[in-house]
Amino acid sequence: MAAIDARHLDGVSETALITLRQRAEEAARPDGVIDDPMAVVVYESLDYDYHHFGRTHQGIALRALTFDNVTNEYLADRPRATVVALAEGLQTSFWRIDNGELKWVTVDLEPIVRLRQQLLPPSDRLRYIAQSALDYSWMDQVDASEGVVITAEGLFMYLERDVVFDLVAACAKRFPGGWLAFDTIPWLMSVYSQRRGWKLSKHYTVPPMPFSFTAHQYDELRALDGVRAVREVRMPPGRGNFLKLTTPLFYDLPFSDRIRPAMTVVEFG
Repeated sequence: MAAIDARHLDGVSETALITLRQRAEEAARPDGVIDDPMAVVVYESLDYDYHHFGRTHQGIALRALTFDNVTNEYLADRPRATVVALAEGLQTSFWRIDNGELKWVTVDLEPIVRLRQQLLPPSDRLRYIAQSALDYSWMDQVDASEGVVITAEGLFMYLERDVVFDLVAACAKRFPGGWLAFDTIPWLMSVYSQRRGWKLSKHYTVPPMPFSFTAHQYDELRALDGVRAVREVRMPPGRGNFLKLTTPLFYDLPFSDRIRPAMTVVEFG
């Protein structure tokens, strides 16, 4: 089969190729931290020079696993719930966690949706909505009757603070009993990305990330109408003795909640 051209992706959409590469190469390792054969298939099916993204690491795969864990936690009590993946990019989460009952809605821009439809197998429980996650009309197309868990993996850091909080508030109002999971970066990382640019290699700089948010700021989310609880989720320690020893310290040291990236779950009342 001829490779599918992905060179038209740019801006934040292009970061979908970064995370795809990181997961696929990690999954291909004999000691990889993630089991993601579909990511390997998609990775190998695209015509794209991934090497200008620089080196690979296990962090993105560990982030994906953390989102899987949150989603599975919700599905354990509501196996027929709807999972809404905002700005999903080329994630292959559906094929990692599908329990045979859940419903899945991908919300992303048209170029990404078109690629996903070309690359990934269809399912009668998988739907695509080709629009921005900030166009709230996607909410009208979500079956919330058996629960909703919303994921925003690798999205919020590219938005402005008011936009993020407005989206969280809208979800809380629309989906009582649902959850929203998202990841964010600390202030110093955000400032550096805007002033100097976060360079993965001499050929590629990540788009600016204006939104910073860490666990010590959770009271700001708890103040929103419809929010019942906010909690941080720990990432798994990953491969290697060094990470297994240091990851707990990353969460337990005083004031570390101000300087580490946060994986957050917001529960709607």
